[in-house]
Amino acid sequence: MKQKSKALVLFSGGLDSRLVIKILQEQNIDVEAVYIKLPLGEGCCNNTSCIFNYSQVSGIKLHLIDATKPPLFQEYLEIVKHPKHGYGISMNPCKDCKVFILKKAKELAEKIKADFLATGEVLAQRPNSQYKSHLLLIEKKSDLKGKILRPLSAKLLPETEAEKKGLVDRNKFFAIEGRQRKKQIELAKKYNIKYPDPAGGCLLCEKEFCKKLKDLFSSKEKNKQNIKYEDIQLLSLGRHFRSKQTNDKIILGRNETQNQEIERLNKELNYNIIIPKDFPGPTIVFENIKDKKIAEQLLKAYSKKDKKQIKKFQSMRIQ
Repeated sequence: MKQKSKALVLFSGGLDSRLVIKILQEQNIDVEAVYIKLPLGEGCCNNTSCIFNYSQVSGIKLHLIDATKPPLFQEYLEIVKHPKHGYGISMNPCKDCKVFILKKAKELAEKIKADFLATGEVLAQRPNSQYKSHLLLIEKKSDLKGKILRPLSAKLLPETEAEKKGLVDRNKFFAIEGRQRKKQIELAKKYNIKYPDPAGGCLLCEKEFCKKLKDLFSSKEKNKQNIKYEDIQLLSLGRHFRSKQTNDKIILGRNETQNQEIERLNKELNYNIIIPKDFPGPTIVFENIKDKKIAEQLLKAYSKKDKKQIKKFQSMRIQ
């Protein structure tokens, strides 16, 4: 076997990709990892500090590709709006998203002169992107046919170029399939790996979130305005209303934590804002100054928890 071949591992932060790093290191392979930060949540960990800490503990170099910033942010939003391979259960363009990730990883692999890419994907673990036919389609569309090693399911998949060239030992890989994690947990104990519980995952699978996302897309497109990452982050916070007067957005925080986060995001968005000073109530941001009176009425209704007044605004609610 070739000594010190180099692998670039797509690292989500979760158990599967942590295992792949250990499995490859066990074969004396030089491992580097890449974490691709997506605007709408994808990694198991979703915590950049946690991911960085694990890379340090594992003694590997970590690369960060940040798709929450231009120009990748706009490129990714276009994929969400117009996926070539359709959506899953909601607005999740799983196949197109994976192609996007792999193409960016491929560019990095070429730059660092990695011999192959490796992922923690498990056959049939995710129905919309990890069935065998889907994996092979994604490889083809990413121009990576036969070049992606998946050590956890390798024995159930065609041999990759890395295996054929003897860069890795296929016999030391696994044949894991489906959503059960029994084998992965056994391996975690063997390698003494600590790992986070799976996080919420992709927001594009959440139908309630996607109603607000569609509304955001429609409004910004109609007004010929650019979407910022902070606009996306706001969708997970508070109560969202669309003004009948201006057709612009009004957002109310639900609690103190959300109020503080809305105030932080608004430093970048620079929308109009009302922060109650003399009484407890929600922070409110609104796009159009003409909606100030409506915003104040909403503030009053929700501060006093006046059900009768709150009901009057339900036809404006984005839900």
